[in-house]
Amino acid sequence: GANDAPALKEADIGVAMGITGTDVAKEAADMVLTDDNFSSIVSAIEEGRKIYQNIQKFIRYLLSCNLGEILTIFVAILIGWPRPLLPIQILWVNLVTDGLPALALGLDPAEQDVMRQHPRNPKEGFFSGRMGFNIFSQGFFIGLITLFAFYYGYSQYSLAVGETMAFATLSLSQLSQSLNSRSDKFSLFSLGIFSNSYLILAITASALLQLGVMVIPFLQSVFEVTSLTLAQWLIVVLISLTPIPFVEILKKLKLTYNAS
Repeated sequence: GANDAPALKEADIGVAMGITGTDVAKEAADMVLTDDNFSSIVSAIEEGRKIYQNIQKFIRYLLSCNLGEILTIFVAILIGWPRPLLPIQILWVNLVTDGLPALALGLDPAEQDVMRQHPRNPKEGFFSGRMGFNIFSQGFFIGLITLFAFYYGYSQYSLAVGETMAFATLSLSQLSQSLNSRSDKFSLFSLGIFSNSYLILAITASALLQLGVMVIPFLQSVFEVTSLTLAQWLIVVLISLTPIPFVEILKKLKLTYNAS
């Protein structure tokens, strides 16, 4: 009723009834139950936690991938190597191989223990806990394997092959990283690789687009890449998959989250 408005205003989260509640109570409340059913609060909390987790996944994925790109360029300049990536290649990675999986992570199902977690402190920062460690360690690893692919191609074949292998490795490793980003606690295999069909579609589409850039002659000239042999492709694919076991080991060691 109207006399509940002061209490609703003072509460951490004031909840009013949407059907039987007065207009004054609904105006003062933070949450209005449109069906007057208190069990709706549970569903709302679950949905809110899922949205917050998915925002974290989205940001963790993008920042770790971008950090990998920065480290690749920075370290190569620091040690006097030729540039491993061209500006147009970095732009392509950011728009295509980053963009589609990042959007799909926003549609990830809730983690299995989402309603068993303790309430989050509203004063804690977004990057609290192991968020910063996750971004840095995973971004560092992506940069490391991209540099390795560049060095291998450059030293064993030519600069053009090195640049092409670095470009392909960076793009494909970020697709692997999107699978890692689904949880900082649970193994990818316990979540189920195919449990987010949107992410699988995004990875498939991004991989096909990347393949088109690598093999279509017109696009090869635009992105300044060269054709790779089967052996070179095999090395690129194997290197690009290594972020998955790397992060799985970190999860096993409980380094990616605050273990209770």
